[in-house]
Amino acid sequence: MSRIEEALKKAAQQRKQSREEQADTVPQTPAPASLKRKVSALLDVVPLKINHLMLATARDEKTAVVEEYNKLRSTLIALTSGEKPLNTLMVTSTVSEEGKTMTALNLAISLAKEHDHTVLLVDADLRRPSIHRYLDIQPEVGLVHCLRDNLPIEQALIKTGVGKLVVLPAGEAIKEPVDLLSSGRMKAIVKELKQRYPDRYVIFDTPPALPFADAGVLAGLVDTTLFVVREGKAKLEDIVETLEEFKRHHLLGVVFNDAHSFVNRQSYYYGNY
Repeated sequence: MSRIEEALKKAAQQRKQSREEQADTVPQTPAPASLKRKVSALLDVVPLKINHLMLATARDEKTAVVEEYNKLRSTLIALTSGEKPLNTLMVTSTVSEEGKTMTALNLAISLAKEHDHTVLLVDADLRRPSIHRYLDIQPEVGLVHCLRDNLPIEQALIKTGVGKLVVLPAGEAIKEPVDLLSSGRMKAIVKELKQRYPDRYVIFDTPPALPFADAGVLAGLVDTTLFVVREGKAKLEDIVETLEEFKRHHLLGVVFNDAHSFVNRQSYYYGNY
């Protein structure tokens, strides 16, 4: 081998070694910050430990109560599916203590534990918000701040880790929420939630309909209403009068809660539910 050939071979080896050393020292391109936040959010979601006795659907138990909520879930899906999905749903009652919030919570959890359905549960009872208490969470912001302070919805959402359930808490209680609920901002929020997540059920828990105007206002914004009647609680004439009001909107149906006829067939537990 001539000296020229030896020099060329040596130069080629040096170039190869230089490229290998550069590959070892060049830093990797960092992932975009948005991607990091998404990955971090997924990793940080620890399922809530829901221990409240009344939230039967949160436990992996096959009880009569859970079965009834699963039936309600199946009926809801059948009635709201179609060419024009009715994916925004309001849950209310005639008077307080009829179980509307428990119905909204258990229905939302039952839906969210199904593989095909994601659920956003909105605490729109701004007078006496309670969803955060039943789930044992302490939110700093919520729907009130989105309405009053123009807080972006994303900053108020809470991932529960329970199936595909996300919660938008009330944030705080206010005395006169009707103006906020009837505002253009509320209309925009409902529209945004419906259009941004067309395959997600959005369930609104509201104050009882008889003493307050809140539920009537929201009924005009959502697709449909689920009405809860607790046996022996509200007067029959009040129930009939209230239902007549909601018939002007899309009334999906009535949940008959705490039915003693059911207790006799199943268990005392459901009677206390």
